[in-house]
Amino acid sequence: MVHFQETRQPFFRVPGAVLVLIGVIVAAHLLRVFVFPEYSDKLFVEYGFIPARYSAAYLAAHHYNPGTWFERVVPFVSHLFLHGNWTHLAINMIWLLPFGAVVARRFGPWLFFLFFLVCGVAGAVTHMALNWGSDIPTIGASGAISGLMAAGFRMMSYPPGAPEREELLPLLSRPILGISAVWIALNAVLGMTGFGAGPDVVTNIAWQAHLGGFVAGLLLSGLFDRFRPRVPTVSA
Repeated sequence: MVHFQETRQPFFRVPGAVLVLIGVIVAAHLLRVFVFPEYSDKLFVEYGFIPARYSAAYLAAHHYNPGTWFERVVPFVSHLFLHGNWTHLAINMIWLLPFGAVVARRFGPWLFFLFFLVCGVAGAVTHMALNWGSDIPTIGASGAISGLMAAGFRMMSYPPGAPEREELLPLLSRPILGISAVWIALNAVLGMTGFGAGPDVVTNIAWQAHLGGFVAGLLLSGLFDRFRPRVPTVSA
């Protein structure tokens, strides 16, 4: 007797790690909106990412106290868990759900969490480098999610319908170069026209962070993939 195994995976089989991450981000937003609404502006300043906090010239000119080294390091991560409004939050979670699921299935939960944070930090660093001295807080998980998108694209099968790949798609492969070009172009348009930006810029993470996170996701996914858990095989 021959048993045929269904190889298609349910579309909504989301790994627990992705649901945990979404839950933490949503919980942070709920706390800000309903528990500490009077401290919203202070939270954006203290835990949002402000490039000017790292500019000696700005600090001297404005007599601004950047805080301890710990308080200066935390915003690189904490800005990922702050969102300006429900629309901002919903859009990011809609993108996090599918691409996070792809990455979490391959990397496992702990590598997935670390990869998310590393891409988010890369996005913040890119934003800081291109907006040196800006005193506008930037918030949101978009930079980290862009990194998950890049990694997810490298994990896809190509051509469509081909068997699942063991190795990631090469950085210089046709689909990766094409997707990267489109993503860079879209973000360039966003940066030049402000398309999609709300009236309050503090609620919108900078488009440069998208590019920084995306590039980090492309370059670092291969390194992380080396450490992902492998399913043991038995030879007959």
